[in-house]
Amino acid sequence: MHTSFPHPTVQRCIVIIGKENTGKSQLVASLTGRSPYSTNFRGSTVTCETYPGDRVTFVDTPGILYRSDTATTRVALEQLQRHDTILLVVKATHVDEDLADLLPLVDGKQGLVVMTFWDKVLSSELTQQAIYRWQQATHLPLIPVDARHLTATQCQDIQAAIEQPTALSTQPQPMALGWRIEPCPTLLEHPRLGWLLAIALLLIPAVLAVWFANTLAAIADPPIQGLVKPTVEALSSLPSLPREILTGRYGLVTMGPLLFVWAVPTVILYALFLGAYKASGLVERITIALHPLLRPFGLSGRDLVRVIMGFGCNVPAVISTRACSSCSRKTCISAIAFGSACSYQLGATLGVFSAANLPYLVVPYLAYLTITTLIYTRLIAPKSARSPQNSLMIEHRTFLEVPRWSAIWREMQGTLSQFFTNAIPIFLVITLIASALDWLGILNGLSWLISPAMALFHLPPVAASPVILASIRKDGLLLFAEPNTVSLLSPVQI
Repeated sequence: MHTSFPHPTVQRCIVIIGKENTGKSQLVASLTGRSPYSTNFRGSTVTCETYPGDRVTFVDTPGILYRSDTATTRVALEQLQRHDTILLVVKATHVDEDLADLLPLVDGKQGLVVMTFWDKVLSSELTQQAIYRWQQATHLPLIPVDARHLTATQCQDIQAAIEQPTALSTQPQPMALGWRIEPCPTLLEHPRLGWLLAIALLLIPAVLAVWFANTLAAIADPPIQGLVKPTVEALSSLPSLPREILTGRYGLVTMGPLLFVWAVPTVILYALFLGAYKASGLVERITIALHPLLRPFGLSGRDLVRVIMGFGCNVPAVISTRACSSCSRKTCISAIAFGSACSYQLGATLGVFSAANLPYLVVPYLAYLTITTLIYTRLIAPKSARSPQNSLMIEHRTFLEVPRWSAIWREMQGTLSQFFTNAIPIFLVITLIASALDWLGILNGLSWLISPAMALFHLPPVAASPVILASIRKDGLLLFAEPNTVSLLSPVQI
C-alpha cells in the first residue's frame, strides 16, 4: 500500500521596512490579527518582532531614521540585507520624500509598497489618478491604507501582492505623487511658549495622579482603618514575633493598607496619564519643544522620551535607548539610572507625600530630580553631544490623535505588571525583614549608629530605619509613611 504525505507549505518571510512612526507595527498587527506593542511615538520598536501567519512570516523591523547612526537603524538595514522580499511602508502625508529616501535602499529586492496614514489625505479622483499613474510608471503596487482600520479588500490586495511580489527598482525614476501634508502646529511649537507648556505637560500627570490618589485615599482610609482595627486587636494575643510581623511598626497589617490605599492608586493613575501621552503622540511634540533646552546637557529630545519611560520601569527604558544616537546613548542611560524614578520609587515617594497630606511636594521633588540629573549629564556628556551643531534627528512632526483605550492599556500593562508582580511582593518581604529586625532590636542599634548622620540632615533618629531599608530597595521609602515616623517630619525633611 502506497502512502503519500502532503508537501509541507513553504513559509515565506516578508521583512517590513519603513521610517519611524509610519505605522509598520500597526499594519502587520492588522494583517495578522496580533496586537503590536509599539505606540504613537518614534522608536517604539527597538528589536525585530516576528509575526507568524498561515503561509507568511512578517518581520517588523525598527524604524529607519534617515541619516542616523542609531543601533535600531543598523538592525533594520541588516534585516534588509538578509531577505529578498520586502513590504515597504511609506507615509501618505510625506510619500514623495519617503519614496525618494527608501526606494534606493530596497533596489534589487522584490515586494510591494503600502502607503499608511491614508486617512490624513483627502481622497479624491485626483489622488487616485496620481496613484494609478505612479503604478503604471513604476510597475509597482502602491496600496493606500489606514493601518488601524484595514478593510477586507485592502488585506486581499496586500496578500495578492505578497503572493506575486514585484521587483523593486529606482529605474525608471519614479514620478512624484505631488502632495505633502503637515500636522497642524500647536502652542508646543511656539518659539517662546512651547518649552514652558512642555514642562507643564510633564508635571501634570504626576500632580494629577497624587491629587486623585490623595482624594481617593481620604475617602477610603477611614473605613479601611476601621476594618483593620479589630484585626489588630484579635492578633494582639499572638506570641511576640508573629505579633510584631503582623501588627508591629512595620507589620503586614500595619503597612498593607498604607500600600494599597496610597501607593497603588498613585501608580495606576500615573501609568494611565503617561500611557495616554504616548498613545496620542503628545510625548513626541514635547520632545521637539524641549530639545533646545536639553542639548547643552548632552541630551536630545529623543533621549527625553526614554528618560520619561524610565518613570514606569528603568529596564525597558534602557533597552529603548537603542533608538538613540551613539553620541548620546551612554548619557541617556546614565540619566535614566540617575534621575528616572521607576514605579517602585515613584509609587513609594508619592505614597509618602499623600500619607503626609502634602501632595504639592511632588512639584519640588520632580524639580529636584530634573536639576540634579541635568547637572550630572552635563558633567559626563561628551563635547560632541553638547555641540550646537548636534541637531535633533527627527523626520516629521507627529500627528496628534485621540488615544484609544487599547493603546493606553498596552502602555499601562508594562508598568502595572512590574509594580504588582515585583514591587509589591518585594515590599511585603521588606516589611517582614524590618519587623524581624525591629523585634531583635537590630534596627534600634543601627539607628543609634547612624543617628549622627541623621542629625547632619536635621532628621529625627526615627528616620534611620527607613533610610537603611530604602538604601537596599527603593520601595523601602514607604516606611517613611509609617504614622509614628511621618508625623515627626516637616515638609522640608520629607
